[in-house]
Amino acid sequence: MKLISKEIKKTVSDELREKLHYQMILIRLFEEQVLELFSQGLLFGTTHCCIGQEANAVAVIGNLREDDIIVSNHRCHGHYLARTEDVQGLMAELMGRSGGVCSGRGGSQHLCKGNFYTNGVQGNMVPVAAGMALAEKKKGTDSIVVLFIGDGTFGQGVVYETLNMISLWQLPILIVVENNRYAQTTPITMNFAGTFSGRAEAFGLASGEIEADDVIRLKNRFADIIKTVRKQNCPHIEVIHTYRFCSHSKGDDYRPREEIKFWREKDPLKKLEKQMPVELQLKLREQAKVKIEQAVTKAENMPFANLNENS
Repeated sequence: MKLISKEIKKTVSDELREKLHYQMILIRLFEEQVLELFSQGLLFGTTHCCIGQEANAVAVIGNLREDDIIVSNHRCHGHYLARTEDVQGLMAELMGRSGGVCSGRGGSQHLCKGNFYTNGVQGNMVPVAAGMALAEKKKGTDSIVVLFIGDGTFGQGVVYETLNMISLWQLPILIVVENNRYAQTTPITMNFAGTFSGRAEAFGLASGEIEADDVIRLKNRFADIIKTVRKQNCPHIEVIHTYRFCSHSKGDDYRPREEIKFWREKDPLKKLEKQMPVELQLKLREQAKVKIEQAVTKAENMPFANLNENS
């Protein structure tokens, strides 16, 4: 079945616009800095950025409570920063320093802090998230699990086994599918048959789809969905049609330049900025920039991760 809900027009305060803009620009500038540091050989492991997809993270996570659980994937920086704004911890982690989120040993894809978890294995966290949702249901809490996956994850069989279970057991889980239209470098038109809603419907799951161009609309949409998942203790799949401006990882990008240019003109961050004074935009950008620069400086002065520690 497909969930149909009327979108309610809500008054958006200047404070909310400012908060969303700051979060989005913080994520973007952070990841631009990450790519620069990687090119200088100052980061360890690999890294997958979400430049262009920032609205997804702040819109969804901005509606959650502290006791809700977030499960992310290899493209997790935006989700983590939207949840914690822990620029220092994340930067140190990526630089392999002891003051990182996971003491510098988890790297870009393996973060764990509070109720936030990530893993880089495609589809790996889908059944794990379902288990977490089952635990919350058994405990009788009204906490929910929000799982972020990409369109490419639908190529994994474990996804469908898990969809069957969350539907059968009616688990309090929201699966957010960030459809950036590419599975690494393969366009969705070459690897995806049918529709997302059709696959959800096969398991009797409520679902919906929305474009990512308007962060306010996104936030309002997910406020309604999260309220329903929490109140009715039931699963939901919501697909966000989005686009990443950066390459899949560091430089493996074969997309036409015209295509990237087309989507940059639909940038959710730029759309939000059109609703704000230029002076405020510059102020927020500078605040984010300074915070990131300070995080890099502090991380550089930290010792490298101690691989012999157990904690």
